[in-house]
Amino acid sequence: MKRIVVTGMGAITPIGNNVNDFWNGLMEGRSGAGPITQFDATEFTTKFAAEVKDFDAEAVFGKKDARKLDRYTQFALVASDEALEDSKLLEYEDLDKDRVGVIVGSGIGGMITFEKDHNTLRDKGPRRVSPHFIPMMISDIATGQVSIKHGLKGPNYSTVSACSTGSHAIGTAMMLMQLGHADVMVAGGAEATVSPMAIAGFNSAKALSTNNENPTKASRPFDKDREGFVLGEGSGVLILETLEHAEKRGATILAELSGFGFTGDAYHVTSPAEGGEGAVRSMKQALHSSNLKPEEIDYINAHGTSTGPNDRNETAAVKSVFGDHAYKLNVSSTKSMTGHLLGAAGAIESVACIKAIQNQTVPPTINLDEPEEGLDLNYTPNKPEKREINHVLNNVFGFGGHNATLILSKFEK
Repeated sequence: MKRIVVTGMGAITPIGNNVNDFWNGLMEGRSGAGPITQFDATEFTTKFAAEVKDFDAEAVFGKKDARKLDRYTQFALVASDEALEDSKLLEYEDLDKDRVGVIVGSGIGGMITFEKDHNTLRDKGPRRVSPHFIPMMISDIATGQVSIKHGLKGPNYSTVSACSTGSHAIGTAMMLMQLGHADVMVAGGAEATVSPMAIAGFNSAKALSTNNENPTKASRPFDKDREGFVLGEGSGVLILETLEHAEKRGATILAELSGFGFTGDAYHVTSPAEGGEGAVRSMKQALHSSNLKPEEIDYINAHGTSTGPNDRNETAAVKSVFGDHAYKLNVSSTKSMTGHLLGAAGAIESVACIKAIQNQTVPPTINLDEPEEGLDLNYTPNKPEKREINHVLNNVFGFGGHNATLILSKFEK
């Protein structure tokens, strides 16, 4: 199979609006959670989220164009632009844009646009609904906008698999290149659902933390006092290339995408399978596709949502796959700092995994003061940890029983 490498990264997150600031936020153990500013959350059970900060869409896109882009698409464009600039791909004179594809998925799409125009329909009637409503709201439009902006004419579509979306986008991009459909893929995820309907819906499902008095302490994966996840927003994007294409143009290679696994639980719409059975199969698939042994993994960036069912079942799954080695590797949940970016989670976590390899440093799980009984792995509590890192495994699991696992590795010829 063709080797697939990463040559560029972009990110906009609740703790940093570019890759370096995002990484610095992780190293500082900084929480992105705070009171919701995008709407009046006074009457809501949860009044906080991990929002992207200091982002002025009109300054980035201009007033006219900003009004035609849902917030999730704005994030996708910002992250894609950074990734493309990082890769210097568009500077390559012999670039065949027919062989450059885009898959930037979103778990929900333009929910903010949907709510806004629904209110317009209700209050002012159907003739006042924006003509841009449909193309702003649909879940594939971020991919479309990225390809249009840069003239990228290869495979072009969106993945939608709840919280697994970003990792499915990256993994399927990998497979498309291995099958010969493209030489380069712009792949990742974007999400912007800090909205009344999303907060209300997750509250009704009793999924969100309600620690309104201390939001920065609310996301606490694996801790005995956790009581729900924190909703986040943002985007992460990788530039993936076949090794042959990257070497031909003299690209700087950041890491290798060495493995991908994806499975279905066939169990429940919101709860993971008992013992993390689907996660076990996903991790084993990823290890098989990478030709790596379990003991070669150094760090696991966990799904780690700060919910009881996930944290217990993911821990059980790791123990099942890795055996005694589970106690020798590092595990951490960067969601303790970023919140849960839903469809963008696997994408920004892939960026974190690559930075971990580059810096030989494991990001921490903050707010982990006392693990729940039975959760006894090294979750890298509260402080980064230096160690040798050659191979990183990233897990994401989504509502509907969607599991995806990526393995990112230090590049060696």
